[in-house]
Amino acid sequence: MKKALFLLLTAALLAGCGKETAKTAAPNAGDPALVAPGPDLLAQLKLATVTTQSVAETLRVAGRIDFDEQRLARIGATVTGRVTQIDALLGQAVSKGEVLARLNSSELSTQQLAYLKARAELELNRRNAERAKALFDADVIGAAELQRRQSEYQISVAETRAAADQLQLLGVSSAAIARLGSEGAVDSVVPVVATLGGAVVERRLAQGQVVQPADVLFVVADLSRLWAVAEVPEQQVSQVRTGQTVTIEVPALGNEKLTGKLIFVSQTINPETRTVLVRTELDNRDGRLKPAMLASMLIEGKPVDRMVIVASAVVRENDEDHVFIAEPEDVFRLVPVRLGPAQGGQRVVLSGLKGQERVVIDGAFHLNNERNRQALEAK
Repeated sequence: MKKALFLLLTAALLAGCGKETAKTAAPNAGDPALVAPGPDLLAQLKLATVTTQSVAETLRVAGRIDFDEQRLARIGATVTGRVTQIDALLGQAVSKGEVLARLNSSELSTQQLAYLKARAELELNRRNAERAKALFDADVIGAAELQRRQSEYQISVAETRAAADQLQLLGVSSAAIARLGSEGAVDSVVPVVATLGGAVVERRLAQGQVVQPADVLFVVADLSRLWAVAEVPEQQVSQVRTGQTVTIEVPALGNEKLTGKLIFVSQTINPETRTVLVRTELDNRDGRLKPAMLASMLIEGKPVDRMVIVASAVVRENDEDHVFIAEPEDVFRLVPVRLGPAQGGQRVVLSGLKGQERVVIDGAFHLNNERNRQALEAK
């Protein structure tokens, strides 16, 4: 009798344990997205209701550091000639007016001779006009002869002025032209001078090379101010405007954040890339920034009401973002969500939630481990 009673109690205890085990495993057995944590884990979880907040979304676009085109000079020769001397090296700092190279030009010699000839003709015709005036006053020649001499003199004045202007176009200064007129010494060497103070960033000539006025021999840039430029996708161009504050991250500087304002937003779209060019200006007096450095431009858009969750609520599963939402009877469901990038410890919910759900914001990682454990036991 006692043995029968013992067997009956043992069977009842085993049945009760089986029911408890079934109750714990039931949520995960039918749906692997569900998990029912034990009391200890449940006490560690923190939940919060999904709400909307005013969020200024940040647009991140790839860009680069570039020259300030308003502080860049492409310097060429003013005449056709052969390079006889190169004074400036690549990377060298130069001042405005400094000689960068020298050319020997037969074109310059020819023009100087033309100027000297025009001056000689001018002096001769001036004297003839003065003599004709004296003879006319003495009633030796008529008015027609006087006018002819004076007309020749005026033509010589115009020709001399044109010859001087041509020399100036070839890069000869007014002082050098005056010296040429007084001394009469023809000099076929013409200097190539810097039209801007800065650094020589390109040098495109060699000793003995024949160059023409269309050739760019040097590029000089003032690197104290540079541009950061980026291409904004067509779909996001409404988020950018001139005067907007932007943040620039430069990987070469350890992603240090630099602040600037958009000084230019293109009015046209690049038909090949479907992007719009934007530009900001950066102070570079310390010389840390270099043209062609890679950069990221972060453009803060207008604040809008968006659904957000804290970044700690996110669980990565199968390379996708998920969160746990609370269901009745201390059961939690893992749901996939599509989120924006983290910003200020929060992430904007793009899809997957409707709002007002209670989400696990602390302990989600451990809760997911428990869900995986229960799923394995269920199998």
